[in-house]
Formats: sequence, C-alpha cells, structure tokens
Amino acid sequence: MASTTFHIKPETSAERREYYQRLQQKHAAPLWEVLGDLIPAQPRPTASPALWRYQEMRALLLEAGKLITPQEAERRVLILENPAMPGTSLITQSVYAGLQLVDPGETTPTHRHVTSAIRFVIECEKGYTAVDGERTTMHPGDFVLTPSWTYHDHGNPGDTPVIWLDGLDIPIVNLLGTSFAERYSGEFQPVTRKEGDAEARYSEGLLPLDYTSSRLASPVFNYTYARSREALDRLYRNGPLDECHGIKMQYANPATGGYPMPTIGAFLQLLPSGFRGAAYRSTDAAVYCVAEGSGRSKIGDADFDWRKNDVFVVPSWCPVSHQAEGEAVLFSFSDRPVQKALGLWREEAPV
Repeated sequence: MASTTFHIKPETSAERREYYQRLQQKHAAPLWEVLGDLIPAQPRPTASPALWRYQEMRALLLEAGKLITPQEAERRVLILENPAMPGTSLITQSVYAGLQLVDPGETTPTHRHVTSAIRFVIECEKGYTAVDGERTTMHPGDFVLTPSWTYHDHGNPGDTPVIWLDGLDIPIVNLLGTSFAERYSGEFQPVTRKEGDAEARYSEGLLPLDYTSSRLASPVFNYTYARSREALDRLYRNGPLDECHGIKMQYANPATGGYPMPTIGAFLQLLPSGFRGAAYRSTDAAVYCVAEGSGRSKIGDADFDWRKNDVFVVPSWCPVSHQAEGEAVLFSFSDRPVQKALGLWREEAPV
C-alpha cells in the first residue's frame, strides 16, 4: 500500500516517529503537526512580487511569432509565471496571465471553455475579438471579456502585431474540477450582430425593455479605454484623491452593478503627476499592467520601477504603494469577486 506524504521532523521522538509512520501507511496524518500551516494567522501567499518588462517580453513574443506557426500554437501566448511558483503556469494562486500575439493577417479558430477570460489590449490597430456572434475592433487600453462558455475568436487584418494581456480564472476552475472546452463546429463562428450592438444596448445607462440576463457575466464585452479614461479625468477634476489609490474605479456589469465576471474583477486607476500613495493591502492578489506613464511601486520590501505596458504582480496581503513621475494610469485584475461572494475579502488602508 502506498504511503501518505507527511514530513516527520528530525527532533520527533522514536515512539512518535513509529506512530506517525503507521499513520502514513493508512493515508492519515496528525492535524496537530500541521495546523499552523493549514490555518495560518494571516495569509501566506505562495506568489512573490514580480515585474515583467514589456519591451523584453515583446521581443520574445515576436520571436515566437517567427518560430511557431498559428496552426501549431492555436493561441500564441507567453505565460507570465510567478518566479516563486515554477512549473504552475500561474501568476498568482488564483489567476493565470499571459501575453498573446496575433500577427498581421492571422486569425485564431473559434472555441469556448468554462474558464472566463479578460483581455487588456496593449498594441492594436485593426485587430478584433468576436464573442457569441459579435465582433469588436480593439484599441490599446480596451478591456475585453470572453465570458465562460462563450464562443470567441480573434483576427488581425492590419499591418502591425496585435498584443494583449490575458487573464483567466484557470486555477479556480481547475480547483473545482469543472473545466470543459470545445472547438466550434466550423473554423469560425458566423457574425450575427452588427459591431457595437452590445455597447449600444447596455452601455448608456439603459437596458432593453425585455432584457433578462442569460449569464452571470456582463452583457458588454468591450469596455473602451477612451470612455474609461475620460471617466477618470472627470473624477480627478471633481476630487478628492484617495491617499492610497489616487482615482481608482472598478469595471462594472451595467445590468447588475456588480463585477463584469463572477470570478474576475478589474480596475483602472489614475495616479496624478507626482502622486505618492500610502501603503495598502488586501487579500486579493492583483496583476497590474501600466496603461500610461511611468513610476514606481513598493511591494512588500521590494521596489519596482515601471513604465508603459510593463506587468507586475502584488501577492495577497502584501503592502503596496504607488508613485508616479508624470501622470500614470494602471489597469489591474484579481479574484476579488470570488472572495467577496464567499465573505473572505479583507483590506487594510493605510498600512
């Protein structure tokens, strides 16, 4: 019979050691030896603070475009793997992140999966994403959804590469053992609605008279950067500034007022020129992408200088404070909706 893995401390007495070895043979373990690890006094995140320089990653991504065909890869993506979690394909314990490339003239076949995905567009001139029969032309800074079990595909009819940051709830879905995926019956789904239809129906503070929600995610699947950026500017003019966040907003489902997806929340914040934020921490580990400007973040005991399009991660319950040189805008996403739904989320500000 195979034994249960349990580390017996070197100082354990011979009598207890023999007892623990018998427990292992029965696939059991003593709670009193592991209670502090199972239920720590405060979060002990596996992830560590980290930053990825966009220009370095961009060069590697374009190199992948030369080495790997779209047919080989299906989705040409470089995973951003947390340095403290090698081999996991994860950036935090609860979310996945990657940088995806669609070269000029390329398309990606239609498929769907239970995992929910968000995309923060970094480079794009004419690229598009199609979700459940509607295409949206993307622009840098747009926040795009592909909700759970919705058919989606991408294309780039332009002359320059399309690159975006992917975020998925893969570890949450896999933890629950509920992952499914399938290809569309043809190579691409048909376009059945005019571009901008979802925005027109759901983004103006109005809803169709007969609207009933068919899914938990937002009916809007492209939150355009131009509109979101203007909202930040108006709030900055109106004031006041938050001492930790500057001006920070969360993307919302216009039909419910809640998060755009049940498992992933996303945020956009403006740091005015010269901003020096107070330290803040919360239990949701967050992935950031710099939409504009440059600055510095202190994450725990580490300092990270960042500039446009860089990606960095703040682990759970790790203090973070932001500083901006000129005006800067940060996009971020996390598993906050899950934590709030379960009554687990906690924050502390200032730290």
